[in-house]
Amino acid sequence: MFDKVYDVIVVGAGHAGSEAAAAAANMGSSTLLITMNLQNIAQMSCNPAMGGIAKGQIVREIDALGGYSGIVSDTSAIQFKMLNKSKGPAMWSPRVQSDRMRFAEDWRMMLEGTPNLDFYQDMVSGLIIEDGKVAGVKTSLGIEVKAKSVVLTNGTFLNGLIHIGDKNFGGGRAGERAATGITEQLVDLGFESGRMKTGTPPRVDGRSLDYSKMIEQPGDERPEKFSYSNITKPLTKQRSCYMTYTSTLVHDLLREGFDRSPMFNGRIKSLGPRYCPSIEDKINRFADKDRHQLFIEPEGWNTCEVYVNGFSTSLPEDVQFKALRSVVGFENVKFFRPGYAIEYDYFPPTQLRHTLETKLVEGLYFAGQINGTTGYEEAASQGLMAGINASLKVQERDEFVLKRNEAYIGVLIDDLITKGTEEPYRMFTSRAEYRTLLRQDNADFRLTPKGFEIGLASQERVKRMELKHEKSELFVQFFKDLSVKPEVINPILENKDSAVVNQSGKLFKVFARPNIDMDDVRKIEDVEQFIVEYDLDREIIEQTEIQVKYSGYIEKEKNNADKLTRLEDIKIPSNFDYSKIKSMSFEAREKLKNIQPTSISQASRISGVSPNDISVLLVYMGR
Repeated sequence: MFDKVYDVIVVGAGHAGSEAAAAAANMGSSTLLITMNLQNIAQMSCNPAMGGIAKGQIVREIDALGGYSGIVSDTSAIQFKMLNKSKGPAMWSPRVQSDRMRFAEDWRMMLEGTPNLDFYQDMVSGLIIEDGKVAGVKTSLGIEVKAKSVVLTNGTFLNGLIHIGDKNFGGGRAGERAATGITEQLVDLGFESGRMKTGTPPRVDGRSLDYSKMIEQPGDERPEKFSYSNITKPLTKQRSCYMTYTSTLVHDLLREGFDRSPMFNGRIKSLGPRYCPSIEDKINRFADKDRHQLFIEPEGWNTCEVYVNGFSTSLPEDVQFKALRSVVGFENVKFFRPGYAIEYDYFPPTQLRHTLETKLVEGLYFAGQINGTTGYEEAASQGLMAGINASLKVQERDEFVLKRNEAYIGVLIDDLITKGTEEPYRMFTSRAEYRTLLRQDNADFRLTPKGFEIGLASQERVKRMELKHEKSELFVQFFKDLSVKPEVINPILENKDSAVVNQSGKLFKVFARPNIDMDDVRKIEDVEQFIVEYDLDREIIEQTEIQVKYSGYIEKEKNNADKLTRLEDIKIPSNFDYSKIKSMSFEAREKLKNIQPTSISQASRISGVSPNDISVLLVYMGR
């Protein structure tokens, strides 16, 4: 049936698998995407949204490299918000509410329009391994498909177990069976595995809700978009979300079901996401709080199905229903489906290289929740990187790795393979020590040239990025060159309660003041004329404002990043024998031997490796 040897086989078609397949195929590798149900490609298993704090930066980075998530997020969006606008630009994070059905459809259409990509529906039950290298996969129908590399993106399907109250049953997602066979084979090969948990809230009938009792949450007045390409446009109309709260009554009703909760009666033993706890976990851990926010999110333009964000639960369905009916605006709620928790297998990511290739089996890559992460965006970025590196390996080209000072994706992967994770990993801006450099507005400057170099981002994207860079640099220089007289600038300064000036000076210095913004300086005729003359769009104007107002912070962080690069450049030979360094602590030797860092910089980030251990290592290496 399959008489060819594929360059890359991708197992699973969630967010990680879809990006992996698209990347490998677009880089010229013959690619096969195998999934248990082709109707559920890129399914939004949980919330109908993309982006958010730090996650929005990841989507922008995927787009800048030439991935599909940003484009699909734009084409299926029903609302756009830029979060954290009250803070500095390093914290700004784009987010969209998505039309769940359109999101999956648009992903499928883009994948079907991708050359070099084939599809097949079946469950992969095992891998073909020859001489320590992956050579293909076996399916539940007994079919063998040969390949030079394999990317596993199994999500929550590996021995998945769904919990609703005191009931549990096998499944990778509601209505879909679990995947079996792969974990057992990998463990036999010497891999370490573990169990994790995640959960999802009930979906309800929006027609049964009283929105007049809730607080409306509209999108931005001037919505932007995710993709840097010209394929998509910002929204011209949007759907609102709504907010309401739980109460002490709701909490009391939920507590009535705690004795039947798998969270508390011992049925669920694995750890769930710390930063997205279930409602029962919240009221148990934060007993002093008498209410919690609930965000009511529509699932699309036309459907009446609604996602109850903040009410993730595995309590019995009758308890869920009774408690939710006591929430303001939910008095007459009708359920589409109850919330549930799911346990699944994962493989501690310290077993991977920076390329996401496994250390034990050559040509085998892991991406997404199999690595212990949570979230569509984290999964998609890993899929993209695994697909890129699988393709590069087959083509006998250099590997592609992003550093911590180059991308949030670099931070994510480095955290996973260096530190590992015992609970579902979620990206935050606080995880990135160079977040002033890794802003959502400049992901194209940082990554599009790299995406083009490996054959993923198009020439058109590079030209758009170069034009944006050129115009924003020109606009910054304009502010450095333009002198303004006191009589021109002082009325603006007085209006903003900012100290007036006594003599002419460069506009750059005035614009850099924290309480002066672009709208203020655009009142100066020369500024507005420059914008019109050079046809500067919102993206370029925003980029210029950031470069002017935060130039000092950006320069300082660049200098710090340069120091990191110097440590990254000190490479540790592969299979380095740490047992010979007797003056190093035993814990450090064990950790270094297990993780096998590739550089001194990575070694310094391993938990249990002290600065003194690094000094000893440098001396031993003759540095």
